[in-house]
Formats: sequence, structure tokens, C-alpha cells
Amino acid sequence: MVIVRLNEANFEYDIYGLVKSFFPTQSVEIQYEEGAEPKDSAPKPHEIEEPITLVMNVHYENGRIGLSMSGKTTEVEVDDSNRKDTKNRLKRLIYQALQEYTGRELPWGTLTGIRPTKIALTQLLEEVPEEEIRSYMKETYLTSEEKIDLSMKVVTKEKEMLSKVDYQDGYSLYIGIPFCPSTCLYCSFPSYALASYNGQVERYLQCLEKELQFLHDSIPEKKLTTIYFGGGTPTSLSAEQLDWLLSKVEEYLDLSHLLEYTVEAGRPDSITRDKLEVLKAHGVDRISINPQTMKQETLKLIGRHHTVESIYDAYQMAREVGFETINMDMILGLPGESLEDVEHSLKEVAKLEPDNLTVHSLAIKHSSRLNIEWDKYRNYVMENSDSHMHAAYEVAKELGMKPYYLYRQKNMAGNLENVGFSVPGHEGLYNVLIMEEKQTIMALGAGSACKYVTDGGKTVTRSENVKDVTNYIERIDEMIERKRNKLEEIAWL
Repeated sequence: MVIVRLNEANFEYDIYGLVKSFFPTQSVEIQYEEGAEPKDSAPKPHEIEEPITLVMNVHYENGRIGLSMSGKTTEVEVDDSNRKDTKNRLKRLIYQALQEYTGRELPWGTLTGIRPTKIALTQLLEEVPEEEIRSYMKETYLTSEEKIDLSMKVVTKEKEMLSKVDYQDGYSLYIGIPFCPSTCLYCSFPSYALASYNGQVERYLQCLEKELQFLHDSIPEKKLTTIYFGGGTPTSLSAEQLDWLLSKVEEYLDLSHLLEYTVEAGRPDSITRDKLEVLKAHGVDRISINPQTMKQETLKLIGRHHTVESIYDAYQMAREVGFETINMDMILGLPGESLEDVEHSLKEVAKLEPDNLTVHSLAIKHSSRLNIEWDKYRNYVMENSDSHMHAAYEVAKELGMKPYYLYRQKNMAGNLENVGFSVPGHEGLYNVLIMEEKQTIMALGAGSACKYVTDGGKTVTRSENVKDVTNYIERIDEMIERKRNKLEEIAWL
């Protein structure tokens, strides 16, 4: 266990995230001296390996922060009136102490948030010279040159893509279908095995129609930029249900300004020709077929009931139906997989020549079965490294792809990143919009969250739908009223 003791409740979540990056297999506990009441919500500790004992004392006083650890004390001067700068100085102080203690460097330095490119993109859009952006990331966050290079490639492409987006009068739409053929070992999204909820699917779709009606009535003058059906697995629905729902989208919304229409068809065992034909007939131009791995033993272990052969079959079927933009997801660091296994999967995916390749680093989520049932899986190797990521980068390069969006998650294997690669002209605009928070995204369905972007992107507020399907159905009017109240609050109606 790593214990961090604070004489003043401040920056707990940032401290936790940075310490956890150095010690991903240890619990991290934030303690407070008497009288220091917690302000931030630091996560509860979770021990997943035999603990070490390391105590770090952080002391705030009179424009200075002191850090004591392993018999050594270091200090840094801060300007208490500049909270952002104070936080960054504190994180550099902690980083340098833990770097010396562990002998490790983190590729992203002190950056622990999920959107590391947002910093660079904001500056790029403000016409800050690239060299100044690079220096800022290096000096402020101790980011490695390799990750700075990656960030600049991504944000340069993002800037180009975002130039065609109407921020003020446009919006994007997320529709969540929380049903899946089965629940994957690593999944923490609100998803429900279809067999257990089949009787509620029709009621769920009727609730989505009510939310679509609300959008039609509330923001008719706004221009719809992108639509993204996520999940769960949207193609868990039958062809008839998909046809009905997509028809309702057309009935209630003006699609004349639409730049992109995406449906995740991620699970090969949910894909049939008639479903693909329905999607195509309704103008869907992007789908995902996600193997995650091409190793059959791993597929079984993580709870995906399809076969490797079905991945090839589903992909070929989608090409035959006429889909010109197909994304495929891979996860690096899955239980029991070696570097050779990852390289094999990447080579097999490359043979299919997808238009997008999204490479994820396994993240151990709090509510996933992998975390909850950790004792069953703790002896499996779960390794991700620069070598794994470089293998993915090389395959993407061989396919003529370039990185166009990037994000990170807590507790990621190797403390690395998720990167979306694309053949030029096949990038996913919604992916950039959701990560960079430049346009309002309305979200429908259980477990979804609207993001309201105002003040030119300076302010982002949210309203969330409840996660449980039954609860969502019973409280649909309340969920709609939440959206109505928020739209009135931000004066966007």
C-alpha cells in the first residue's frame, strides 16, 4: 500500500492518479491530518498484489509545498492564488520523487487525465507555434518526446477535421443500445445480456422514441453533425428493430446536414446480412467490427462467444453489402497474451485491410468482472509495453493509416494510451468531438450522458440518464425533463 498523508485537503484526485500511475498494482490510500476535511473524491483503495509500504507526506504552508518520503524532504515554492500552476508544481514534485524511488519514467509524465491532446489542441487552435506547444508539454508535464510527437500528429489532424464543424448551431447525437450477446470480462459500460432483458427491448425502444420526439420539439433549428449508435452492441437488436429505430431517427430529425453516421456492430456474433442491409439502406456509412484479439483462447477467457473465423466472415459480409468505412478494435494487455500473440492478431487484422484501427490498452475498470473477480485472473500475465504499442503503430503504418484521435483511461496497462488510426478520408469525426469537447453532444438511452459545450468550448456541463434499463424505462419522463432543464439553463433552446 502507498499511503499519502496530507495536512490540507487539496488535489487529492490528482495525487492519487499520479501515484497510481507509478504503482498500478498497489492500493493507494489518501489520509488526512486532524482537521483536514476531504474536498475531492479520491477513489477507494483496491489491492491487487502483495503490498509494499511507502508513506508520502505532503505539507502545504505559506506559499510552499513540502514532500517527505523515504527520509528525504524536498520543497517547491507556489503561488497559492494560481491553482492550476500550484497543481502542476505539486505533481512535478511527486513525479520526481517517485521517479527516483522506482527508477521509472512515465511516457506521459504527470498527465493523468483522459484527454492529453486537449492541451495541445487548445494551443494549436489559438495559433501558438508548434515549438512552443512542445516546450510547454515537456516543461509543464514532463511528457516524453515520443508522446509529444504523437500528440502533435493527432492534434494537427484534429484541427483539420474540426474546421468543418459548426460549434454554435450544430450538435452531435449519441444513441445508446445497452444490450450485448454477453458481458465481456473487462467491460464497465452499462451493458446487459440480451437474453435476460429480451422482454424489455421493445419498451426500451419506445423510450428512445420519446427522447427523439423531445429533440425534435426542443431544438429544431439546430443542425445535426454526426450520429453515433454505441452500446452495448447496437446490432444485438433484430433487423426489424433496427429498421424501426433508424426510421424513427429519420422521422424526428433533420439529417440534411449530417456529416457522419456510425453504428457499432462490434460483436461478430451479432452481425447478420439482413442487419447490415438495414443499416446501409438507412444511410449508415461507418460500422465497427471489433475482434479485440485473434486468439481463440483469449476470446473464450474474456467472455466473447464468437470465433476467430466469424470475424473474417462478418467483415467480408460487410464489404459485400457495400460498407466503405469499417473500424476494427484491438485491446493490448489482455489476460494471458504475449507480445507474440498481439503481433499475430495485428497481422491477421491487417490482412483484412480495415479503414480504421483503434488500439486500446487494457484498463482495469472498477465495475468490471476482471476487477471484481480479480483473484480468478491475477495470475494471468497482463502486459502492455512500448514494444506492444510499436507493433500496432507499425501495422497501422503498413496499412497507410495515420493517428487522428487519442485518449487515456485510469489503470491502463503500461500507463500508455488508446489511439485511433485511419486511412486518410476515413477518420471518425464523432470520436474527435467526444474527446475534444468542442461541440454539444446530445445523448439518448440508459447510461448515456449529454455534454453541453458553451462559451466556445470553455465550459462543459452534463446531464446523465440512469444506467439501469428498468429504471430508465420507468423514469423516462424524468430523464427528458433533466435535458429540458439543462437546455434552458444554458439558454440553448
